Amino acid sequence: MRTRSSRLRNRQARNTLARPTRTSGIRARGRAAAVLRASGAVVPAVLTAVILAGGGGPRAVPSDAVARATVTPATAAPVATVRKLPRLPASVDGGAWRSGHLQGMAVDRRAGHLYFSFTNLLVKTDLRGTPLGSVTGFTGHLGDLDFNERDGRVYGSLEYKAAKAFYIAVFDGERITRMDMDAASTGVVSTVHLGEVVRDYTADMDGNGVFDGDTADTPDHRYGCSGIDGVAFGPALDGAGGERLTVAYGVYANTGREDNDHQVLLQYDVRRWKSYERPLTERAPHTSGPASPDGEYFAYTGNTTYGVQNLEYDRHTGNWLLAVYKGTKTHFPDYSLFVVDGSKRPVDGVVRGQPAPERGRLLSLLPQGLHDAGSGLYGWESAGQYGLVALDDGLYYVAEAGTVRADGVTLQTGRAVLRRWTGNVPNPFAAVAGAS
Repeated sequence: MRTRSSRLRNRQARNTLARPTRTSGIRARGRAAAVLRASGAVVPAVLTAVILAGGGGPRAVPSDAVARATVTPATAAPVATVRKLPRLPASVDGGAWRSGHLQGMAVDRRAGHLYFSFTNLLVKTDLRGTPLGSVTGFTGHLGDLDFNERDGRVYGSLEYKAAKAFYIAVFDGERITRMDMDAASTGVVSTVHLGEVVRDYTADMDGNGVFDGDTADTPDHRYGCSGIDGVAFGPALDGAGGERLTVAYGVYANTGREDNDHQVLLQYDVRRWKSYERPLTERAPHTSGPASPDGEYFAYTGNTTYGVQNLEYDRHTGNWLLAVYKGTKTHFPDYSLFVVDGSKRPVDGVVRGQPAPERGRLLSLLPQGLHDAGSGLYGWESAGQYGLVALDDGLYYVAEAGTVRADGVTLQTGRAVLRRWTGNVPNPFAAVAGAS
């Protein structure tokens, strides 16, 4: 039986030899909250959020709105005291743009900034929704975003399928200070190549010597890999300690194959990534990046349409949220939100449906929400596919995407709306007072 994990370990060993030597110890950063998050402690959010009432001043959400959240903080660390963070409004308007649709969001709590990914455009706003800057010039697909508390930068998935190139884009938010900053020439974004994704995306699964390209109607693409989308920072899934960037595969919808029924999550230790980062050069895509991920994991959900659109780790519950476009296989429940149980370590097991027997590290779904007895799957019917941000206190920003017409042109819109996790079915997110 082919063992996926052993192949990865061989690559990881070669990759480790090629990495620069790490200095002993950890440099003092002087940022208590970042250290707390890195150690797994929960940094408490403000228990009230500002609601910008139309025509009036801000008013506070009752603090019991947080207390009422029916979550299961089995893995949450003790609360630590840190300096007060800016209050978060009930909604933040990301604007209307001539771009692709909204793909993801990230929040920098200390600076009071939000970032919105609109496929080929990154927009930075303050908490009132005032645009502060934007990054343009992407011809690829900019997807989900997350903010790295350790280095204060925004990480996002970036695809160039025609060039068979997949990257993590790293944005220096402090340098995004004006509108329409060019991604290639201003130095505000660097990229790291993900070779493991390329290998799975281009895999010639039928062995005919021909890679069929960007199409779902093919037996090619290992695990049905269509690229990457969801990204999130959180702990190492194997319990090894430390923070990891988790990257979720896109997965083509194809009802005629059985090897595409898992969500595939790769984990990377980005502390070593400075040596890999390169400027974005779309005309000559680079291949500077880790030889392999630091971990690969499988969550059995049934096939979905383009895999995990938004991935988020909730430090309040210790769980991972996977927001997807619903699948099309009729023997699965085709939920739109799955939750990986963060209290359970991955187990070695069979990766179902593969052409050759294969074993890997399997994740467990949280046994809550809707339940389909036939498949054994749990999940919810929920928004979050266009953006999902855990505020680590039972509250979330959930994205709303839409369009408007202006001067005969269709513009894409995005908005972050405050919601409270309840775990109720079918939709686990409840409205918060003032968030419409």
